[in-house]
Amino acid sequence: EPLFRSARQLSEPLLGKRLDGVWHTGVLAYGKEYFYGSLGIEWCPPVKHHFLISQNKRLRLQGGTILGWPDQVVDMGNSQVPEEIFNEYLISLKDKYSPSCYHLLEHNCNSFSAEIVLFLTGNPIPQHITNLPKEVMSTPFGAMLKPIIDSMSMRRAPSHASSRLEP
Repeated sequence: EPLFRSARQLSEPLLGKRLDGVWHTGVLAYGKEYFYGSLGIEWCPPVKHHFLISQNKRLRLQGGTILGWPDQVVDMGNSQVPEEIFNEYLISLKDKYSPSCYHLLEHNCNSFSAEIVLFLTGNPIPQHITNLPKEVMSTPFGAMLKPIIDSMSMRRAPSHASSRLEP
């Protein structure tokens, strides 16, 4: 919550426009929340099993995860993709979403979520999430920050670090 409150408070004076948050996204499917971060593709169980997967494989969160309670939950629709196919797809993305490929603006948790949701449902994630980096970088302050962010997010050769997807 402090990060989101700070984004709301600081965005106007720094960027000249108000941002409602700096979004972290994950995808809740088959009883797990999948996300991409500094360790690559990971997953965590939902808190108190409040995640509901109905017989028609509806992707819906009824509670929170160990990552905390979400600021916003968006129902992205139904999936007809069997869990086994989904798991194979995730493994096929391991190199694309390795720790060394992470970039704060261009290849991040939101990029991963967008790709996963599109695969599962055929639907895009909300544009206010995918457009946030462009919106920030279109401001004079954002343009000043880009070289710093790029230097922190230099793409390195794959490190072959394992992710939580591997058994």
